[in-house]
Amino acid sequence: MILYIFPIVCASIIVAVSFGSRQILPLSIDGITTDTALDYITLSIAFAVGQVMWGFANYVGGMIADKFGDEKALFLGIVLSASGCFLIPYCNTTLEIVIAVGLLSAGGSGIAGLAVAMSAVNKKVPEKKAGLAFGILNAGGSVGQTLLAPLAVIIIINYGWIFALNCLAILLLLTLPFTYFLKNEKPKIKPVNGNDKVDIFGMIKLAFQTPSYNFLALGFFTCGFHVAFISTHMPGVIAYCGLPTSLTGWSLAFIGLFNILGSLFAGWYISSRSKKLFLSSIYFSRALIVILFLISPKTEFVFLIFSALLGVTYLSTVPPTAALVTKMFGPSCMGTLFGIALFSHQIGAFFGAYLGGYFFTITGEYTFVWLIDIILAIFAAIIHLPIKEKLVTARSI
Repeated sequence: MILYIFPIVCASIIVAVSFGSRQILPLSIDGITTDTALDYITLSIAFAVGQVMWGFANYVGGMIADKFGDEKALFLGIVLSASGCFLIPYCNTTLEIVIAVGLLSAGGSGIAGLAVAMSAVNKKVPEKKAGLAFGILNAGGSVGQTLLAPLAVIIIINYGWIFALNCLAILLLLTLPFTYFLKNEKPKIKPVNGNDKVDIFGMIKLAFQTPSYNFLALGFFTCGFHVAFISTHMPGVIAYCGLPTSLTGWSLAFIGLFNILGSLFAGWYISSRSKKLFLSSIYFSRALIVILFLISPKTEFVFLIFSALLGVTYLSTVPPTAALVTKMFGPSCMGTLFGIALFSHQIGAFFGAYLGGYFFTITGEYTFVWLIDIILAIFAAIIHLPIKEKLVTARSI
């Protein structure tokens, strides 16, 4: 048992810091706009590019992991992400901030992200334990958000945003030793039932020919829009409502804390029940939560309740999505195919991050983006229903 628990712990630590770092960066937006020549819309563009890059990097990281080994992909991603955090304070132009935030920090975090971490864990745990392992790993990311977000707020308030980013870069580098314990003995593609002659590019072609996979990736687009809008613009939403800055850290912490519960429940639930129906219910719940938030008074208590409810559904979509990819195509190319699904997730995230800043700039409020989020959530709830939860082979298409 310890043989597969320890890799889960190592991967969870890496994901916790990697994911936590992505939630902390938006907390530095006010400091950057105050101390540099960069404005809010410029930073929205940089963070939007980062959302897309994070998704693309998950795909690239998955291919690196499937071909050369998970530990090599994780090591590379951590170094790139730390470099981006360190360089952000030195950025004074749009191009520079896009490179630091959008390419290095987000790209590195993507390469060392969920696709590769789940691929590494998937190779080391029994098949029946994979769903629960994915839930634990996903919860690890929320642990990072829960612990690091309020700590980052305290550091920023007392020591400044530059010191906070430097601390984050160091923390990322401290996770490098854990990559060793996720090393693959044979990082090569193994045959999949019915696909013994299909290479990695053939598997990608097979995935895109599978309607269920396309529905899954398209629904994941909505998840990206929702998560990116919340993580990037929650500080702005709270400030717009005239509430204290400290509420931002607590709100993100609540999201992270309750996402731990949601992720663990998701991992347990999908181990023996329908994954597509679970996903559909999660997306529909998001629509209801946002509607209730919009019609409620904007108090600190309401924000914390809203954050808790969001947290339960926040990334509980990840374990069932990853499990469905494995169910449909097997574990050999899981890193690559889940990485592609995450790329769709992050295209949605691009629009969530960018449109939040864009519509606030031209309208002075976030209402229109909330309405888009509701419509997309209902769409995602519907599109998951036709998904077939079975193995896909070249002969079955």
